[in-house]
Amino acid sequence: MTMNMKEWISRIIESPVRIAIPIMTHPGIEYLGKTVKEVVTDGTVHFEAIKALNNMYPPAACTVIMDLTVEAEAFGAEVVFPENEIPTVTGRLVYDIDSVKNLEIPDMTKGRLPEYILANKLTAENIKDKPVFGGCIGPFSLAGRLYDMSELMMACYTEPEIAKLLLAKCATFLKDYCTELKRQGIQGIVIAEPAAGLLSNEGCQEFSSEYIKPIVEALQDDEFIIILHNCGNKGHCTDAMLSTQAKGYHFGNMMNMELALDQCPADTLVLGNLDPVGVFKNASVEQMESEVFGLLDKTRLHPNFVLSSGCDIPPHIPLENIEAFYRALDKFNEQSSQIVK
Repeated sequence: MTMNMKEWISRIIESPVRIAIPIMTHPGIEYLGKTVKEVVTDGTVHFEAIKALNNMYPPAACTVIMDLTVEAEAFGAEVVFPENEIPTVTGRLVYDIDSVKNLEIPDMTKGRLPEYILANKLTAENIKDKPVFGGCIGPFSLAGRLYDMSELMMACYTEPEIAKLLLAKCATFLKDYCTELKRQGIQGIVIAEPAAGLLSNEGCQEFSSEYIKPIVEALQDDEFIIILHNCGNKGHCTDAMLSTQAKGYHFGNMMNMELALDQCPADTLVLGNLDPVGVFKNASVEQMESEVFGLLDKTRLHPNFVLSSGCDIPPHIPLENIEAFYRALDKFNEQSSQIVK
């Protein structure tokens, strides 16, 4: 079954009702009694966690877990797998022009790619009443995991030929990976490019957006959208993000959402940006409701705003806070509908 995402976006913007798409999988993992390690290494368990969470709460779209090690591992990077935390890349895979030249672009059989492809496939086949968004890392963030982020930052300005060769290989791979995920029947991809927030707007344009835009141009259509996530952006590189022509922009909790909404086109979705740790994990129920109301009230005049977390919500979130999140959204919508009447 296909879904017209252009119409889906239009319905969101035209509706007086606000929707929520938190980037959240961990409560589903915990509900199943599984570990994070099991989910990130087994596509079937990953899908079961997404399905469980979808049954527990009413997100307007389903998302896969935001694991930014899958792609680096496919290239050959060493990854550490804690039982109940997101995996981390350790060490450095490439370190000079020769090692970058010799770096092979992986195919879709490498590492855990088949398990993530399977998770997207199963979710798309079994959840058909709402969009399913896959996920991948952005090219600059991926290059930083392969080359070391501090070294990559320096290379961008002292040895740009190395940085750009590596970025080109990362982007080629990511385009192939996103194409394969799209083939599974999902409705979009969240490209997570947090490291690009370390760059100036000009740097973000040159070393990130120029490599993301061809992916958007190749894949985005009426039935499939790209949402670009940059939780490192404090407003200084939004212009570079917009140059990618993605249909959605997802911001972290350091961003002023009113500023983001003023900067972004009114026909794109703008998602964010409740603090995953400070609010979702550590706040009281009353604080959670207050934060949701405050954010929805500040963005009231922007119908393209979508309530979300600022990034992937970590493990062991109090369920009471998730319930408070949705309860506050419902109350806001109820109050808004009474005002409209």
